[in-house]
Amino acid sequence: MATMSSPAGPADVDVRRRLIEVAADLLGEEGPSALSARRLAREAGTSTMAVYTHFGGMPGLVRAVVAEGFARLYARVAEVGQSDDPLADLVASAAAYRAHALADPHLFFVMFGSASLGEYRLTEQELEVGMAAFGQLVTAVERVMDSGQIRRGDPAAVAGQFWAALHGYVMIELSGLSHVVEDPEGEILAPLLMNLLTALAP
Repeated sequence: MATMSSPAGPADVDVRRRLIEVAADLLGEEGPSALSARRLAREAGTSTMAVYTHFGGMPGLVRAVVAEGFARLYARVAEVGQSDDPLADLVASAAAYRAHALADPHLFFVMFGSASLGEYRLTEQELEVGMAAFGQLVTAVERVMDSGQIRRGDPAAVAGQFWAALHGYVMIELSGLSHVVEDPEGEILAPLLMNLLTALAP
């Protein structure tokens, strides 16, 4: 067991990750009523004490779930990198955002409050953990502005518009309601984002 004086070993890290993943799944599938230390320990193959050892209690575990989700999102978008075509990079970042959501939908729902957290409310400070991910989008939009492919404006405002369109579509897709056409990504998401960017053209 890890203590304040000894660093966490591989086994401790593995237990912590399993608890986060199990908590995300339970919250997304069954809601807060399924979230108990005993249930988590059983599903993760560990002891109930592990919840308190690693997180200090259930609220701390929920905060860790949200932080983990945004860390994964940041890492996936960062993999896009920067090319000589900022507009293509922005679109690729949108694809990475969608891929993150599809790869880990339960965690994604918890991150954005779509899975009820019941008594485990997140504070404003804890919600700010997602701002670094939004900052990636702001940077991408600013590069597109600098390239002259869209007109100059407030990068944060434009990034917010782009995010609202992207996130709205992703939530619809995760809910299983996007198949009103054969190719939702090609016929809905891509045109939606390009229509927005075209409207912002110089």
